[in-house]
Amino acid sequence: MFAYTVRRLLQMVPLLFAASVVIYTLLALQPGDPLDQLRQANPRITAEQLEALKRAYGLDQPIYVRYFKWLGRAVQGDLGLSRDYGISAAQFIFQQRLPYTLLLSGLALLISLAVAIPVGIFSAVRQYSTADYAITTLAFMGYSMPVFFLGILLLFLFAVWIPDHLPFFPRFPTGGVPGLLWSDVRSGNVGFLAFIGQWAWHLALPVLALSVIQIATYTRFMRASLLEVLNQDFVRTARAKGLSERLVLYKHALRNALIPIVTLVGLAIPGVLGGAVITETIFSWPGMGRAIFDSLVAKDYNVAMAALAFLAFLTALFNLIADLMYAVVDPRIRYT
Repeated sequence: MFAYTVRRLLQMVPLLFAASVVIYTLLALQPGDPLDQLRQANPRITAEQLEALKRAYGLDQPIYVRYFKWLGRAVQGDLGLSRDYGISAAQFIFQQRLPYTLLLSGLALLISLAVAIPVGIFSAVRQYSTADYAITTLAFMGYSMPVFFLGILLLFLFAVWIPDHLPFFPRFPTGGVPGLLWSDVRSGNVGFLAFIGQWAWHLALPVLALSVIQIATYTRFMRASLLEVLNQDFVRTARAKGLSERLVLYKHALRNALIPIVTLVGLAIPGVLGGAVITETIFSWPGMGRAIFDSLVAKDYNVAMAALAFLAFLTALFNLIADLMYAVVDPRIRYT
């Protein structure tokens, strides 16, 4: 397995190089340039001043020259400055935005897996029962519901309509993050439970919006995968040996049924770290997804390039991790 892992890591180098070339080229070929906002904000700016700024930013050079200059700095750890925020792109992405995305999307993923896997197993074991039909129907509804609609619906219900009609019902915040920081807990300005409560209060609706879609997806895959495994010969052989149904299910069938789920989770983790653009926008959550969207609109190339290249690296890395996890889940798989 060690040789296989090293070989895959070496294969990631040309893959990431090609991905960075594509990302940089697409960003550079967007209509307009980073000076558009400056033109709109200051109509009196002269053509000579714009040309000077283009030379300063290197926008007068061909795309391939700009790319290799960016690559030379990036391999040294310099991802450039954010023109909109005046700080390094790495600091903005990894210190100011990534922790919020990890908190929101990571919590939603953990909750969805904790709910979806047992529900999917329950639905598969009781195939064609009333409970199975109910779970399948709800899963299709959740999978088909657009996240922007669900997010707006949750805001309307729990932040507007229900509190207006039921005064005793608490009004959920419409977005943003609480003003409490961990430093407030360490300094003794606020208690730990109050800190946790405030953050849970602000996270409730966006986590629920993300979790519903993911629960529906993983439930359907878990049910289908387990049903396929339960009909295979080795499961019938285990039953013929007189093993209990619980042992057959959890020791023999479930490990094989989890292989597609491992693949899905491995591919989902880069999306978790990349943030949920629509959800973060609806709930005004300052995560990676919102940062990528804002940087593309503002043509803040350094921020967009840093974030998208980071996601490309995570996608390749977690594809490798998912492949390695196959050997853990399924003892028949060996990498030699």
